[in-house]
Amino acid sequence: MDGVKSLFRSFGYAFKGIFWMVTHERNFRVHITCLAYMFYYLFRYDFFTVTRTELAVLLLACGLVLGGEMLNSGVEKADDAACKERNDFVRISKDVSAGAVLVFTIFAVLCGVSILWQPQAFEMLFLHYKENPLNILWFVLSVVGFTLFIFKFDFNKKDKK
Repeated sequence: MDGVKSLFRSFGYAFKGIFWMVTHERNFRVHITCLAYMFYYLFRYDFFTVTRTELAVLLLACGLVLGGEMLNSGVEKADDAACKERNDFVRISKDVSAGAVLVFTIFAVLCGVSILWQPQAFEMLFLHYKENPLNILWFVLSVVGFTLFIFKFDFNKKDKK
């Protein structure tokens, strides 16, 4: 029974870590926002044709970006805790982990573009918005909402006070 408790406890810690990322790391919220738009348009409309394998590649690429961002934040926090003064090793550690996230992100975008570059789908999406101008308002409101989510939903400012 202790094994089951410890398993559930470890999941609890993992979810706390994800929640901490959402509430404290702006770049994580940027990634989540981009993913939300991509998957919304992918699943909401049948304009895009994506095979199961292509969907798996997109999911894997997204997971690598989010996981990389989490590892980067963990490295940065550990470095900050280990060394309070300026240190070249800490700087290099932080730069390399941030660079890893950038590499994951660039390749995820390349995967997304190679799979989702379907000009006919984008034409159909444009026609959809042209025929339903009210949807443009919803899109603009979603951009405003996600912008607030990215820049205002930050508990770092509260933690520092």
